[in-house]
Amino acid sequence: MRLFFLCFTLFISTISFSQTIKGTVIDQQSQSPIPGAKVVLINSDTIIRTLTDVFGEFRLENVPLGRQTIAVSYPSYETLQLPNLMVIVGKELSVNIQLKEHINEIEEVTVDGRNKNGELINKMSTVSARTISVADAAKYAGSLQDPARMAQNYAGVSGANDARNDIVIRGNSPTGVLWRLEGIDIPSPNHFSTLGSTGGPISMLNLNNLANSDFMTSAWSADYGNALSGVFDLQLRSGNHAKREYIAQVGFNGFEFGAEGPIKKGKRASYIFNYRYSTLAIMSALGINLGTGAAIPQYQDLTFKIDLPTKKQVVFLFLELEELAILNQRQIL
Repeated sequence: MRLFFLCFTLFISTISFSQTIKGTVIDQQSQSPIPGAKVVLINSDTIIRTLTDVFGEFRLENVPLGRQTIAVSYPSYETLQLPNLMVIVGKELSVNIQLKEHINEIEEVTVDGRNKNGELINKMSTVSARTISVADAAKYAGSLQDPARMAQNYAGVSGANDARNDIVIRGNSPTGVLWRLEGIDIPSPNHFSTLGSTGGPISMLNLNNLANSDFMTSAWSADYGNALSGVFDLQLRSGNHAKREYIAQVGFNGFEFGAEGPIKKGKRASYIFNYRYSTLAIMSALGINLGTGAAIPQYQDLTFKIDLPTKKQVVFLFLELEELAILNQRQIL
């Protein structure tokens, strides 16, 4: 017993109660990096701040665990605060920040004239579109870390039922929703999806691999074809090119394991992957009676992305989203 307490004490003493917040600061309009932007940790006992490098990247070291707030500022840009960032043990927190240029208001100018018949004043209209962050997807109650279920909380959007993540936009059919991953149109990214629908009971998408994505419910641009109801433009985040990290967790979606890190130290090339297996299938294999007879959902999915930047600022991406789903004797409807 003494040996157990001694080992436990040594284990606790090796745990670090601080972590690193890293990320990239870019211009909201041009999507280009902003070097020299100031990043400051707010409400901290010690002053923790840094500046972004030439690639717009930053690292805040020795950040206390818990919910933290950082502020990002740069001349001629509006200062942005990110509250309630959850800093945990064992994994660096990665955030992507977009700064908006500061616009000075001037005196009003009124121009009176006549329009030609049939000519529109507004040549392009962009409405009903918003960016979905990974942090928001993890906070919504009942979303099960599923971006599609989280989108059902928006105005004009609803779901078919609680058992599926179909997206119904202003009464339109879920079939009209276009899913796109890294610029490529994809079918339903869900396990046990049915014909004539883009939804399913369990999502193949993993929040640990997703970056900020766009969700549009009307008036999307011409590059989004084959869409009648809405567009979900998904982006995969890049792996940590400075440090190797691992993650393991279990939940409703399954047992999963992930890893990320640099392909070669000192370079900006990186990898990230995540594998997930059905929780109910493992529980059934252990002899636990789930009360569903032989209808046990068995599924697994693998998501990975490899970034290979070049000297000419060209990035080669290799990404994969694979799934295998089997349901014994009957299908989930």
